[in-house]
Amino acid sequence: MKKNLKNGTGQKLWKKAKQLIPGGNQLLSKRAEMFLPEEWPAYYSKAKGVYVWDLDGKKYLDMSIMGIGNCLLGYGDKDVDSAVKKIIDKGVMATLNAPEEVELAELLIKLHPWAEMARYARTGGEAMAMAVRIARAYTGRDTIAFCGYHGWSDWYLSANLADDKTLDGHLLPGLEPRGVPRGLKGTLIPFHFNDIKELEEAVKIAGQDLAAIVLEPVKGKPPTPEFIEKVRLLANTSGAVLLADEITAGFKFAKGGSHLAYGLVPDLAVFSKAMANGYAMAAVIGKKEVMEAAQTTFISSTNWTERIGPTAALVTIKKLVKRDTAGQLAKVGKRVKQVWATASKKYGIPLTIAGSDTITSFSFSGTEAQALKTLFIQEMLDQGILASTLFFGTLAHTDAHVKQYEKAVNKAFAILKKAIDTNTVNKCLRGPITHSGFARLN
Repeated sequence: MKKNLKNGTGQKLWKKAKQLIPGGNQLLSKRAEMFLPEEWPAYYSKAKGVYVWDLDGKKYLDMSIMGIGNCLLGYGDKDVDSAVKKIIDKGVMATLNAPEEVELAELLIKLHPWAEMARYARTGGEAMAMAVRIARAYTGRDTIAFCGYHGWSDWYLSANLADDKTLDGHLLPGLEPRGVPRGLKGTLIPFHFNDIKELEEAVKIAGQDLAAIVLEPVKGKPPTPEFIEKVRLLANTSGAVLLADEITAGFKFAKGGSHLAYGLVPDLAVFSKAMANGYAMAAVIGKKEVMEAAQTTFISSTNWTERIGPTAALVTIKKLVKRDTAGQLAKVGKRVKQVWATASKKYGIPLTIAGSDTITSFSFSGTEAQALKTLFIQEMLDQGILASTLFFGTLAHTDAHVKQYEKAVNKAFAILKKAIDTNTVNKCLRGPITHSGFARLN
């Protein structure tokens, strides 16, 4: 008999959290409702390698988002953790500055020869806000042309002040810009990745007020050579700053930013997530002329000077560049995509497999797509695997882990197939259907 997890310690705590914390937690992507409402374990007691233990001590193999792509070395890497523990013993905050800041700047600049200076934050969202502020300070302009997801800050969400559908196709449909000053209306112009005509139109609309062109260098699929050439040319001719958001892709496609793999030379680049293997760290690197504009505005924070983030980043980055990180991530991702494709064909369940081999996903088809996703997560969880329709591989994932996952996927798809054939998909669910996007929880 399958275990009902509704009364697990994690779910009980999640119910309490939703009464005490708006939205339940700090990140939409980690809400239990985004996976399996009423049964997702929600909280962890320990994480090591590619395994996570819930509050009841149950061990799960993580074949889902791996801390939102933060931990390329796997959870709790011994070298990173050891370095951090030593720094804790020496003191993580003082009146003087952490020397690791200088060493990290040297390392980041060495990996990115086009860059000459670096500044730090502790999260991707605030680092993007910093980078946009620098670009606006440097150019003396306001308007940003962008594609993709770049955080929660006012500068980005202001795109929806003009049209609440502007961010559709970039992040999540229907995000409301409540709390964002109406004065920012019209300062954001969207274009789609690899769409040169839309990019040209965005630049034309912005005119002499274009401060920056902001994009993720790889978005599901790689950029075309023509797109790379055109975006750089348009930045040059318009006098705008070209800003590469490497928060998600950084170190996953190259020994540094993904822009290195595609020949894109930006003016600024932003890193976070994988650069410190789970520890809070973010960086903005760039050309000296542009970066110096940070001194003409006010960008400052006490906790940006703590010592743990830079220490973790130094060890993490050095380990990542020593290994064929991009090759290994692509290898495990390709193998997982094969598991999905084979199961789809074997059980006659249509799937749309998207993304690169490095960051990949699949989706079900038809009117029952969300219900099928929910049932898939439910059946995988019953087998001790954290799974969804998105997969972030790590250097800690082995062939044995993929084989275990493959076996579980086949078992889950057999159940899905039977449910489809008997028209009982919703009846097979033990709780509500997973959320597809932003929604109030209480």
